[in-house]
Amino acid sequence: MNRVDEINRRIVACRKCPRLVRWREACAKKPPRRFVGQNYWAKPLAGVGDDQARVLIVGLAPAAHGGNRTGRMFTGDRSGDWLYGALFQAGFANQPNSDHRNDGLRLTDCYITAAVHCAPPANKPNLLEFKRCRPYLVEELQTFRTAEVVIVLGKIAFDSFLAAYQENGGALAKPRPKFGHGAAYQLTNGLRLICSYHPSQQNTFTGKLTRTMFQNVFDQAKAALRAS
Repeated sequence: MNRVDEINRRIVACRKCPRLVRWREACAKKPPRRFVGQNYWAKPLAGVGDDQARVLIVGLAPAAHGGNRTGRMFTGDRSGDWLYGALFQAGFANQPNSDHRNDGLRLTDCYITAAVHCAPPANKPNLLEFKRCRPYLVEELQTFRTAEVVIVLGKIAFDSFLAAYQENGGALAKPRPKFGHGAAYQLTNGLRLICSYHPSQQNTFTGKLTRTMFQNVFDQAKAALRAS
């Protein structure tokens, strides 16, 4: 078992946050009508992707009836449709869809993780839950020595990544990086940080985030790898 697998084993077994444990399991017991009869994962979600990845993607948390149902990050909801479609177009995925854990998806040079690994009520983890889950992200940053680019999906993922980065001894230049879609920063340890709005329906349905805007983030990551 390599270190990534060992971290993920502990993530999946985690029960540190009683509120999140209750919620993820309650969602499985009383799913929406369209998912009645499906066998929910109802556990924390492991990271997914290439364990030698040069690109790390940090999301917020699984969706109650997306990843919490399917058992894979960004799988089974519209946010995942956007993410895997963009990864496919940029050459990081072998297919543009992620439907379930055995659908043949493979990621190349890319790894997806999250600030919080359990589905939270109203998609909002509390501060203590972020704090309890952060050590996993800290470990992932320590483990992925091959990483050259980090893409954060949303302001909360941005803040969580910077906290984990600093816990790992990373220094932030002044002025401190600010979140904005398409904003990019070269960090002191050589990592390239690229910011994106989260592909939530709140952003995509309103046009705050368009397909072109989202694709540009992954094309920017690809260009950064070519230049390294």
